[in-house]
Amino acid sequence: MAKVTEKQSRVGKAPIPVVKGVDVKIDGKKVTLKGPKGEITHVIHPDVTVERKGETLIVIPKNRKANSFQGLTRALLANAVHGVSQGFKTSLDLYGVGYRAEIKGKMLNLALGLSHPVNFELPDGIKARVETIDEGGLKRPRLHLECHDKSLLGQVASRIKSFRPPEPYKGKGVRFTGERIREKAGKAGKGA
Repeated sequence: MAKVTEKQSRVGKAPIPVVKGVDVKIDGKKVTLKGPKGEITHVIHPDVTVERKGETLIVIPKNRKANSFQGLTRALLANAVHGVSQGFKTSLDLYGVGYRAEIKGKMLNLALGLSHPVNFELPDGIKARVETIDEGGLKRPRLHLECHDKSLLGQVASRIKSFRPPEPYKGKGVRFTGERIREKAGKAGKGA
């Protein structure tokens, strides 16, 4: 067992509960988690060790400098356990006249008011679907993304948003569902 320092990371010292249906394999510095939604492998930092005690995983720092890596490793492993057992979801709304989204196989086709259509190939592990939302008589497409890997899901969602970020005057563009945009006032006319 690794030496436990007196003061540990507040986040890192909390045990990670391993839910039913998730297989954990610890092979040196490589931790592999497999569940109904997929499989994730993490290579942990050399200054921390991961041990399994019953139905929990515990991250132990080797020295005092490793406290920050203890918290990081614990957060990554907790996200991996949640991801392979339940998965992660996020949604993007397309605000703008004529904005459309369509999925053909692994290809996401977007019409975002640009001079050209945007074609984005979804990476393996990402599931997507398009839904039309009707809010107050205005219909707009909503893109739902789902993945077992939280970091991959965040990267893909941010990449799609970067094709047409919301502009501050009318709020047109791609934004996360529920995201609020601080709108600016337009140019004021000349005062008399």
